Amino acid sequence: MSIPKEPRQIMINLMYLVLTAMLALNVSAEIINAFFKFRDGLERTNLVVKDANTAKIESMEEAVKKKPDYKPLVPAAKDIQSVIAEFTGYINDVTGRFDDAAGGIIDDPEDENFGKPERFKDKEIPTRFFVDGYEGPVGESVTAEGPMIKQKVSETKQKLIEVLDKLKGNRTLDIKADEIEDLKNKLTLEIDTTNLNGKSWEEFNFDHMPVAACYPTLSKLKTDANTSGNMIINYLGSKIGATVVKFDKFVVVNSPKQTYLLQGDTYEADIFLSAASSQAKVNVSVNGSSLPAREGVATYKSTPSGLGEQSYTASITVTNPFNNKSETYKKTFKYTVGTKSGATVSADKMNVFYIGVTNPVSVAAGGDFSKINASVSGGGCSMSKVGSGKYNVTCSTPTNTANVTVSAPDVETTSFPFRVKRIPDPVALIAKDIKSSMGTGEFKAYQGIRAELRNFDFEAKCNIMGFEIAYVPKRNDAVLHVQRGGRYEGKTVEMINRAKPGDRYYFSNIKAKCPGDPAGRRINDLVVNIK
Repeated sequence: MSIPKEPRQIMINLMYLVLTAMLALNVSAEIINAFFKFRDGLERTNLVVKDANTAKIESMEEAVKKKPDYKPLVPAAKDIQSVIAEFTGYINDVTGRFDDAAGGIIDDPEDENFGKPERFKDKEIPTRFFVDGYEGPVGESVTAEGPMIKQKVSETKQKLIEVLDKLKGNRTLDIKADEIEDLKNKLTLEIDTTNLNGKSWEEFNFDHMPVAACYPTLSKLKTDANTSGNMIINYLGSKIGATVVKFDKFVVVNSPKQTYLLQGDTYEADIFLSAASSQAKVNVSVNGSSLPAREGVATYKSTPSGLGEQSYTASITVTNPFNNKSETYKKTFKYTVGTKSGATVSADKMNVFYIGVTNPVSVAAGGDFSKINASVSGGGCSMSKVGSGKYNVTCSTPTNTANVTVSAPDVETTSFPFRVKRIPDPVALIAKDIKSSMGTGEFKAYQGIRAELRNFDFEAKCNIMGFEIAYVPKRNDAVLHVQRGGRYEGKTVEMINRAKPGDRYYFSNIKAKCPGDPAGRRINDLVVNIK
């Protein structure tokens, strides 16, 4: 193509080039906002998984106090946590420098683009920052970040593998070599180099991409690291818990015939192991006196001589039939002896009332349950009697000041404070657990998103009210859709059925409604990479 000499034609050609560049930069506001929503959803998921890893390690530390043979699993879990923390810190540092390269974050709350970088639509900045490298403020050459990210991912994955390899084949810790290999194969922290069409990973993900589109990619790297660490830490924790059935941990359990006694009554309770076995040799004693045990269960009887709180200490020594090791477990139990001058209230399941479910409560005042009057106030709560000393409480308003008031003949009227809370947030799931990547067959087999309540003792079910889905085909623009309900329908089904390796799906603004909720609540977002 020859260069025109006429000034007017040169000007027309320049205007055409400028127009072409403007069209190339004309990314819709809807797509830009979707990228930032995806980033925010991934960051919330990262916080959830990080907290879960910390809580799991804390529970492991408590568990090994009674099972010292498994102490090496705790530092291994902490090593995994440290490796993940180092990697996520590195990605946070890269993200901060990318923010600066894109003009800095807008910090004016009045600005409609508050929280976004100044040049969030620019497509040249990612190319220089991640792919080509660039010249620094004093003329120095700055290396492109993309290849260094790839190297850091590879190094971090190798560190995780090294921690696992140190445990492989340890029979004392019940670590099997094939289980370790399976864990290594399931690590999601990796650089996917499939279907790149001859491009490098950094070119495929960052070359001439808008600044906004780079943030979900960086956040997903942290998600992959956190979920990889979570998988390993959960495995190590399961090795401590899984040994209960193998008679290397026992819990002393007290099953009293009565929970409240009058003076002169006889206190009677069964003391046994929660994992009792006829194969194990068990010796039981209370306050130093031996008790006969049959099939791991001993019965303790006592007639208290005083009023008020009483206690006794049960000790169980068990000999493991598999390794002939003996261990002793102790626990102190308390009970109350009273007369007709006192009243008690106890929650059958926990020390709070939950909105939207029936809360069973036991009430005692003296010895005649038929003469007890019990009522509840605050928190929109109501109480109904269902049996002798048994009541159901239902509530509607969160508060810290709900009170159960109990009165009876010759008993001082007493109020007992309770908290009223809403049901905890459920977890949004597509598969059995949160998964950041799936094969096409597995992904298409699921029919929707469900809300699952975890570690909640009541019978309650939360329903998905709706969500936003974004389908990002490889090398194509995102397709957005708002879905009502949790089951895939209409356009959502079409988007799911188009899944192929290299595509990504973002499920955001997921709302669930639990019993007692006046409106839906937003829960965790999900992102799935199709492999």
